[in-house]
Amino acid sequence: MPTTDQSVDDPIDAPIDAAVHRHVEDVVSTYLAERRAELPELARTFAKAVDHLSDFALRGGKRLRPTFAWWGWRAAGGDADGPEARAVLRAVSALELIQTCALVHDDIMDASELRRGQPTVHVRFTEAHRAGGWLGEPERFGTAAAILLGDLALAWADDLFESAPLTPEMRDAARGPWQAMRAEMFAGQYLDVLAQAEGDESEERALGVARLKTAAYTVERPLHMGIAFAGADQATVDAVRTFGTDIGVAFQLRDDVLGVYGAPEVTGKPAGDDLREGKRTLLVALGLAYAERDGRHSDAAMLRGALGDQNLPQVTIERVRDLLVEVGAVAELERRIDALTTSAMTALTGAGLAEPGVTRLADLAVAATRRDR
Repeated sequence: MPTTDQSVDDPIDAPIDAAVHRHVEDVVSTYLAERRAELPELARTFAKAVDHLSDFALRGGKRLRPTFAWWGWRAAGGDADGPEARAVLRAVSALELIQTCALVHDDIMDASELRRGQPTVHVRFTEAHRAGGWLGEPERFGTAAAILLGDLALAWADDLFESAPLTPEMRDAARGPWQAMRAEMFAGQYLDVLAQAEGDESEERALGVARLKTAAYTVERPLHMGIAFAGADQATVDAVRTFGTDIGVAFQLRDDVLGVYGAPEVTGKPAGDDLREGKRTLLVALGLAYAERDGRHSDAAMLRGALGDQNLPQVTIERVRDLLVEVGAVAELERRIDALTTSAMTALTGAGLAEPGVTRLADLAVAATRRDR
């Protein structure tokens, strides 16, 4: 994904097309600072907590969602300059606060200690409670603070979207995908925790989670928003949503691989974190099915036992990694990523979109499915 080495505080001289990532960061940084300044005097202590939210939102991240939305706007004929472009940039930047909400809450549910190489929000507040010698349970305080800040990110995402100076027609066109995206994101998150609770090992459930939890709000709906701003017709919407769904699922499948094989210094999360969290990903579902198919019942039992083990040793992680390769689960996942990427590109090229948007969307698709973090 496009990035630069500029600080968030530096002025941006490049056109939006040349530095979407940085322009989004500038909008989000300015907006969060404005909202913090609005807090009443009695909420000064809360303002310090908001600083943690701002730091989390602006530290790292690929800005993938607003970038897809921006290039959807451009590919559907949206102008790169002028007041409409600035209004669209502000509206799509709200997607970063949706992402912030999702990550803060996801880390709580998964009991994750690291995100982007730094302590997660709930861990930060747990440590602050412990260091201060405050009353009550540190972990409970950390969880409560992070839930509130995640909720705040969601509320401010809506506020940022609504504050964009869009025409009434543009706002009405994008409100549908905006609202659908939020509901789909939460539905996918619930299916994820339900699958872990039920121990659901089915491929169908894993794909359902990937479709709702990741594909819809990472690629499909942001793209839908972007082309809606530009007044795309229904045929274009259908083609672009197909592209977005396929690339979004492929993105999640790549994430499944990284959750087991990714290097901590690159991903910013501990090795084998998905296993410790008990994630019933498609990679795991295929590994279990293929191990049972091959009569490797003890290996399947080892894999089941590894899921959700918070104290999983490195030696077991290595055994799981070897097993998933040996039974063909990794190869099958790579095959599906390639197939989804191919079908997505077919939908994109047949959507009748404009350059440079088509090329940029294709580049984003490749970057999303072949990344290492």
